[in-house]
Amino acid sequence: MLLKEIVDLLDDLAPFEFQAEWDNSGVCVGDLNAQIKNVYLSLDADLEVLEQMEPNSLLVVHHPPIFKGLKNLIDEGYPNALLIEAIKKDISIVAMHTNYDLSHLNSFVLTEVLGYEEIDRDEYILYFDVNMSFDDFARDIAKKLELDSISCVKSHDFIKTAALTTGSGSDLIPQIKSECFLTGDIKYHAAKEAFECGLSLIDIRHYESERYFAPSLQRLLQNKGINGIIANSKNPFTTIIRKI
Repeated sequence: MLLKEIVDLLDDLAPFEFQAEWDNSGVCVGDLNAQIKNVYLSLDADLEVLEQMEPNSLLVVHHPPIFKGLKNLIDEGYPNALLIEAIKKDISIVAMHTNYDLSHLNSFVLTEVLGYEEIDRDEYILYFDVNMSFDDFARDIAKKLELDSISCVKSHDFIKTAALTTGSGSDLIPQIKSECFLTGDIKYHAAKEAFECGLSLIDIRHYESERYFAPSLQRLLQNKGINGIIANSKNPFTTIIRKI
């Protein structure tokens, strides 16, 4: 298939026009008339992912590798070296970020990974029933996301309803209309704000909550006759357990 044909198909699944104003989803690298040999799927684009890809292929990622303006394409630094390597291997890159959050990823994580049913939504915020103690709920989330530990703000002993936004959603804290909010990248001052406002938080981390991008998109593409190859990028964070 031609790149433009695949882009049209991706646009049907998660229209690029619905991305956030600050986002850069869409074609980041590529010739729309290029013939695509294979389609790879990954949360991020990195050099390890590019190394395992066949030339003349497409990499569909969640996070756009280009956000800020580029002043040059010197082969050093990020994302310059990455983009040059992609061009050398005739690898196209398409990002499906906030448009895919809206259409599929948040729902996939809530229902397929965490096993809860959506009862309401406000764009990126999905609401669901919990009806269990906060401690039991936090342990359930940690188990399903395969987290060895989990950081929380405990403002309630019992959670009736909760809200979810994968990735980095702490800016949405003032909009939350439930006892608990699950999201990633929660900073200290956001946690303090939530605590003072009586909102419980569970930090589901960024990579850990969005690593399901590739398998969720793979399923959708299979229904369209495209066999997406998962070549997921690695989590940049490493956990070191202190021995006591």
